[in-house]
Amino acid sequence: MLKQHWIKTAASVALASGLVAVLAWVPAGTVMAQTSSVAVRGLPDFTDLVEQVGPSVVNIRTLEKVRPSAPAGATPDEEMQELFRRFFGVPMPNAPRQAPRQPRPQEEAQPRGVGSGFILSPDGFIMTNAHVVDGADEVMVTLTDKREFKARIVGADKRTDVAVVKIQATGLPAVRVGDVSRLRVGEWVMAIGSPFGLENTVTAGIVSAKQRDTGDYLSFIQTDVAINPGNSGGPLINMRGEVVGINSQIYSRSGGFMGISFAIPMDEAMRVSEQLRTSGRVSRGRIGVQIAPVTKEVAESIGLGKAQGVLVRGVEEGSPAEKAGLEAGDIITRFDGKPIDKPADLPRSVGNTKPGSKVGITVFRRGGFRDLSITVAEIEAEKVASATPEKKAPAASAQPWGLTVSDLTEAQKREFRVRGGVRVDAVADAAARAGIREGDLIVAIANTEVTSLKEFELIMSRVDKNRPTSVLIRRGDGAQYVLIRPLQ
Repeated sequence: MLKQHWIKTAASVALASGLVAVLAWVPAGTVMAQTSSVAVRGLPDFTDLVEQVGPSVVNIRTLEKVRPSAPAGATPDEEMQELFRRFFGVPMPNAPRQAPRQPRPQEEAQPRGVGSGFILSPDGFIMTNAHVVDGADEVMVTLTDKREFKARIVGADKRTDVAVVKIQATGLPAVRVGDVSRLRVGEWVMAIGSPFGLENTVTAGIVSAKQRDTGDYLSFIQTDVAINPGNSGGPLINMRGEVVGINSQIYSRSGGFMGISFAIPMDEAMRVSEQLRTSGRVSRGRIGVQIAPVTKEVAESIGLGKAQGVLVRGVEEGSPAEKAGLEAGDIITRFDGKPIDKPADLPRSVGNTKPGSKVGITVFRRGGFRDLSITVAEIEAEKVASATPEKKAPAASAQPWGLTVSDLTEAQKREFRVRGGVRVDAVADAAARAGIREGDLIVAIANTEVTSLKEFELIMSRVDKNRPTSVLIRRGDGAQYVLIRPLQ
């Protein structure tokens, strides 16, 4: 009985130390051997971090001004009398006598939202989310010592959801910025903010993933730290007391925290904040292409090997891409020396490039790699092409594929900015199954450029129609690869 009691006590101690244990009735010597071979680690203590970083975290309240449309309690008749008096300068005829007119209420600042932020510099620059201050007429910042300041919005960038505001104060406790590249999946992190307006609230968890793509301009740090409305704009802090991210989003089906939250990496946020502090806006690069992913099947069919890079679906007229010689159908595999593995990589790399910079770009075109040089321009609104090719009589057919095609006129070549190609006039069988439509332009087959109807016929005479063949088509202002498989 004594040995059994000791085993229970040892298990209780292990549980108190943060270990998850399963009680089992085993000989005492076995348990002693197991516990001596396992290094017991306790849960992290965040108290020192809270004392260190807490004073740098602020509460942000936003206000909007609301002006009543009419005096409080005014009736429709009173409103009409007011309009008559304003436009004609005399009382409205036969107007009923009314009590002395009350002064019209002035604009009132109404609460709009609440969020969090943190102090970047001792002279009052504060970082938060752009969506926290978006549309606000006034921004109020409250420090942990209960001092309150009216803040000025220095700049906000909706693409990255980063904003910088400024308060008139000095000697403030600024945060230390951490190195995001040192952040590891599984390490402990902490958040401080104002969820639901509850100031100076601390939550903790671990890094669940890095470089998480959510379809936005940036890749995020994913954590399981509890983040709720009001936490937005607050810092994500590592165990060294350094800020590594800005808490920005949650994944939720209920509107509340469900175990997944996202933070903007601090290296990206600092790059944006520096531009906001300097000029109040963010300048980004652009090259003028529309892109799409490269599938494994397409990569193998055109000789690229593995699925990598991004497909250029279209090139804007007069853009840096057109001037550099990029063509619809090219696959961009490297930009400025950096590999492009997925579609999100290119806009991020181009956007982070200073406009006016001349950089190298590598493309895969018709079976081989080419190095081009491109001068990056500043981002602007996308242009939309609205060209529709005219119909003409059929001139040739590729019966095994179910295609009927015709030559392009010179006007159509200029309209679509292509050197050549053929137009699809009718489609059926294998070509229809591949997704080719009437009106598409075929510009390459099996990595061979189609310059004319005669060239199309020559290529078709050489193609093995019993094997899958890659075809590059233009549709509207975009290009894409399709894989035509023979009918079984």
